[in-house]
Amino acid sequence: MAITLVDPSGLPEIGAYRQVSVATGSKLVFVAGQVAWDEEGATVGADDLAAQVEQCYVNVGTALAAVGGTFDDVAKLTVYVVDWTPEKMPLFMEGVTRAAARLGTTPVAPGTLVGVAALDIPDHLVEVEATAVLDS
Repeated sequence: MAITLVDPSGLPEIGAYRQVSVATGSKLVFVAGQVAWDEEGATVGADDLAAQVEQCYVNVGTALAAVGGTFDDVAKLTVYVVDWTPEKMPLFMEGVTRAAARLGTTPVAPGTLVGVAALDIPDHLVEVEATAVLDS
């Protein structure tokens, strides 16, 4: 496996993700920001943050699978959430948990969550992009 996840001594253990990823593979994969669209381009979970987070993570998983990867190969996630407040964290984590169950893995790569004013269309509440490293 090309990615080793680490929680260094001296930094807090977050639980939802690891603080550091070490990449040793040779193929970089950059997954464009995935929104809560299904295969036909319809928005999943209008006004439902958990459902949209789940669909975004599943879409990232689909993109990774297309190039021979999985969430185990993800070195970094960046998540953009519309009108983010800390009170939304339980819904966000519910979506991640549901996606993990569907994907059969727990996505714990280092991540950054960024609150934004809006995304591409008003129905989208979240967007997730990934950087992965694969062994050749």
